[in-house]
Amino acid sequence: MRFMQSKGTLSKKLQTINYPRWIFFLLMAIGIGVRVIGFGIIPGDLNQDEAFGGYNAYTLLHYGVDSAGYPFPVYLYTWGSGMSALNTYLMIPFMAVFGPRIWVIRMPQLIVSCLTLWTVYLLIKKMYNENTALFCMFLLTICPWHITMSRWGLDANLAPGFLIFALYFYVKGLEHAKFLMLSALMYGLSLYCYSTIWVIVPFIVLLEFLYGLYVHKIKLDRYVFFSILILGTLALPLLLFLLVNMGVIDEIRLPFLSIPKLLVMRNNEIGLSADIVTRAKNIWHLMKIQSDNIICNGTEEYGIYYAGTLSFFILGAYFCIRTFLKKLVKREYAPETLLLLQTAGGISLGLLLNRINICRVNTLFIPMVLIAALGIYQLFSLINIKELILPTIYYLIMFIGFVHYYFTDYNKLADYPFCHGLQAAVEEAVSYDGPIYYSRGIEHSRILFLTKEPVWDFIDTVEYYSYPSPYLEAKSFGRYNCDFDVAAPDINVTYILGQNADWNLYEEQGFIIHAYDWFAVAHHPDNIHATKP
Repeated sequence: MRFMQSKGTLSKKLQTINYPRWIFFLLMAIGIGVRVIGFGIIPGDLNQDEAFGGYNAYTLLHYGVDSAGYPFPVYLYTWGSGMSALNTYLMIPFMAVFGPRIWVIRMPQLIVSCLTLWTVYLLIKKMYNENTALFCMFLLTICPWHITMSRWGLDANLAPGFLIFALYFYVKGLEHAKFLMLSALMYGLSLYCYSTIWVIVPFIVLLEFLYGLYVHKIKLDRYVFFSILILGTLALPLLLFLLVNMGVIDEIRLPFLSIPKLLVMRNNEIGLSADIVTRAKNIWHLMKIQSDNIICNGTEEYGIYYAGTLSFFILGAYFCIRTFLKKLVKREYAPETLLLLQTAGGISLGLLLNRINICRVNTLFIPMVLIAALGIYQLFSLINIKELILPTIYYLIMFIGFVHYYFTDYNKLADYPFCHGLQAAVEEAVSYDGPIYYSRGIEHSRILFLTKEPVWDFIDTVEYYSYPSPYLEAKSFGRYNCDFDVAAPDINVTYILGQNADWNLYEEQGFIIHAYDWFAVAHHPDNIHATKP
């Protein structure tokens, strides 16, 4: 009798367990864990763009200007053709506390990516139900592209997260209008993540707004007015930025805000073209092979979202479009419409770009993954299988394979583009007085960040190889120089050598060589600056 009572008690306890909640926490733990383990080290050391973003955060924090001397610019000058600013500004609080470290400049991307997982869960739960939300969250949690881009600090990779934040608050705003203001805030901030999305965000916002009116989910009230005001206020500095760089007005320099005149405006990256079919083929090719052969953007072996996901996306898109059309004529709300709009925005951007790669069309992939998850749900519903055991097992197997590959083979492949060993080489080189020469290809942005070069010294002394240029490459600045005769080493110079340099030549000339993975420091014992400062 006691056994039967205890068995009944256990059964009741099991029934009271909130399994969806525990699954959510498990997915968050997995998602955060796979993005945090080895963070700041894998990949290591750093990309040239994230280095420039980090250096600008350092100069803004300590000098109040960016690398070109502009006080708090709405768009960073960097290479002469600019860089989106939000990622850099988000680094500043962490840099103020922890200093200019590699993991610090990657923190904004990590935090936004992890928050995106949570937001996707809340978004799909609001649109559909908790089980669907958990499966959509699961697919994004284990998504190779999302994991890869979460772990390094490219400015453009903030855009997908902020667009999802904006969509979530818009969906909440359809029920409680005050959240439309937060949606407008997120859409406005997304404009500071990546300049190419300037051409699609206005259309996404407009179509979402018109759709909300059409299905009677939005009323023209004070919240709509304040939302327009918020979005307009955030967009205004960037509109002025366009006017400045089109030559309509002069650049603006205020103590608390700058709108810089770039050396070169990269407006040739986007444009209408009669060859729209070729661009469509390029997008399809990228979606199909899931690789752009750029190691920083992902792996060829596991792709953007794993093999087979594209088929589920096509199926999911079919179901979403069918539901949208059925409800459209009845003026009924279909949440699928909003995911389709985000997807259409990403595809439209690809059709406007003269050259595409994964990071250029990154806003496409989160809605693609979510629609693919809906496709799996619909497929298994049609064949009367309620449990998603088979696709879950498949994706778990792929995920385990990807994680093993990422932290082993991929890590080794990423060592070169992320200049592994450069940080240690620079730390030794700067421990000596005197001039430091570094191999061309290391990029001055990495030297600037790793040495914490005073910004005014850089601005006053920098010389470039080619000026003007959309990609300025420093020839020399301060005590650093990469324009030297590699065949005639100077014993009074400390060298930071890349793989393209002949290390043996320096060793034959009596230099002491200290190797750091892909880099080496060459220092002569007779160097008059041999004593550390």
